[in-house]
Amino acid sequence: MPKRMLRIDISQQKIALLEDGNPLLSYPVATGRNGAGEQSGSGCTPRGLHKIRLKIGIGCPENCVFVGRRTSGEIYSPALAAKHPERDWILTRILWLTGLESGRNRGGDVDTLRRYIYIHGCPDSEPVGVPISHGCIRMRNDDLLNLFEQVETNMLVEIR
Repeated sequence: MPKRMLRIDISQQKIALLEDGNPLLSYPVATGRNGAGEQSGSGCTPRGLHKIRLKIGIGCPENCVFVGRRTSGEIYSPALAAKHPERDWILTRILWLTGLESGRNRGGDVDTLRRYIYIHGCPDSEPVGVPISHGCIRMRNDDLLNLFEQVETNMLVEIR
């Protein structure tokens, strides 16, 4: 049975779905504005081996807004963004990550799950391909919808 995993390359700002080590698809992403790092509160994207803990948003419409991993009932629009300029928009789907390396990205002040690090959608007006997030991995909604259908919980995710 083919083995699939995700690889996120912070230096290239790309996510790739690999099967048996071979790339099946690749998309641009936006990782942490503050670079790579594992410390809680750093705003950095954690490195190392992770897995998808939960897939959130199955059946939700594109551009649905998530707050605290629950749909808010809102659909993102420029008008909604103008009303809430302070929001860090989490849209469409969430792949919630958990670290697998004790002391590096699991446990204590470096725990990816407790840091609420996700792969998630963002407004189409937001840039991807540049580090600009608060630590999560942001994707275009269309790209995320396609990727979401091809991944499973417990799938390995390498961030480097």
